[in-house]
Amino acid sequence: MSGTFDLAGKRVYVAGHRGMVGSAVVRRLAQENCTVLTASRAQVDLREQAAVRAWFAAEKPDVVVLAAAKVGGIYANDTYPAEFLYDNLMIEANIIEAARTQGAAKLLFLGSSCIYPKFAEQPIVEESLLTGPLEPTNEWYAVAKIAGIKLCQAYRRQYGCDFISAMPTNLYGPGDNYDLANSHVMPALIRKAHEAKLAGADSITIWGTGTPRREFLHVDDLADASVFLLKSYSDDGHVNVGSGTDITIGELTELVCGVVGFQGRIERDLTKPDGTPRKLMSSDKLLGMGWAPSIGLSDGVASAYRDYVAGNLKQALA
Repeated sequence: MSGTFDLAGKRVYVAGHRGMVGSAVVRRLAQENCTVLTASRAQVDLREQAAVRAWFAAEKPDVVVLAAAKVGGIYANDTYPAEFLYDNLMIEANIIEAARTQGAAKLLFLGSSCIYPKFAEQPIVEESLLTGPLEPTNEWYAVAKIAGIKLCQAYRRQYGCDFISAMPTNLYGPGDNYDLANSHVMPALIRKAHEAKLAGADSITIWGTGTPRREFLHVDDLADASVFLLKSYSDDGHVNVGSGTDITIGELTELVCGVVGFQGRIERDLTKPDGTPRKLMSSDKLLGMGWAPSIGLSDGVASAYRDYVAGNLKQALA
């Protein structure tokens, strides 16, 4: 089911505005004739129901984009499973319930492609949800995100709330996490190539064979898709948001090295695992509605690299 929802004149709350996704949504909403509302962690702890209720009662947002979450890599998920499950359940439950009680006209819940079964058929369609076991290394985060989808569906069914969900693929871009211990593959490669270039190193090393295929979407494309869905989508089912194409890790490494200007060799550590051979989502549902990504991978990596260098410069000057 589709419809036309006008953001003009609305008060739009972006939960998680300091994260990579939330900040991209704030940037995109600047093009809309709306008032963007944000709240720092010091202003409201989203895990605390009373604090969230009080903030919603005072600010009365018309629209909510739920991009707030506790996130991290495999090590963090494995080390802090209780926090990943509890914190994310509390954040989404508190915001969704407050949005209902304060009469928000629209809510978009943003999840993650990790909600899908580990061995889901490729490309992964929305209907694959709950058809098999999850990837054990991030199941705590995935279970919380699945609960968020189900909350939106339940509130739509019981209360008639226009709450929708979108599931982005692997994201990258300005505001990404470049900590090698916790970052994902794209920011890790950008940092490795940059540091190798500065050090005059002969080579950089990637894990495994470099043959696994992964899909990437620039975070500004996700933000644009989010605004598109707020305006034009109103239905029970969640929507995949991806680029529709994938690339091998080896090819990605070559692309990143080209953008960064590192000309050394790319070594492969075959003692390290490859991980899942392929992870590609089907975005046919969204593409069929008339939206498509606009940022190519080369241009996107270049923008991410500029952001990384600018962040390093800012730290050096601080």
